[in-house]
Amino acid sequence: SAQIADLQQKLLDADNGDRARQCSDSIATILEAKCALKYLLGELVSSKVQVNKLQSSLEQSQTSFSEMQKLLMEERNHTAEMEAEFQNQILVQEQQHQEKVNHSSWK
Repeated sequence: SAQIADLQQKLLDADNGDRARQCSDSIATILEAKCALKYLLGELVSSKVQVNKLQSSLEQSQTSFSEMQKLLMEERNHTAEMEAEFQNQILVQEQQHQEKVNHSSWK
């Protein structure tokens, strides 16, 4: 059943591709040409609308990406500052401890 459905879909897809070629081969009158042209123009407009939507979506994604990249850099800088401050505090405490140790050994 699934294979039959798959084969039927393949036939329909092949039919659609062949139909466009046959349609252009079978245009015999001006009226048929006008209808074909009207159809093609409709497809062109639809494609352009889709392209514009995709382009807008891409621009929004790029803007969002840039903002996220900026936030990430700010967070990295903040983290580096905090790490430097923490290392400085450790150094100060080690120095204070060493002074206490040296002070107690002199007594």
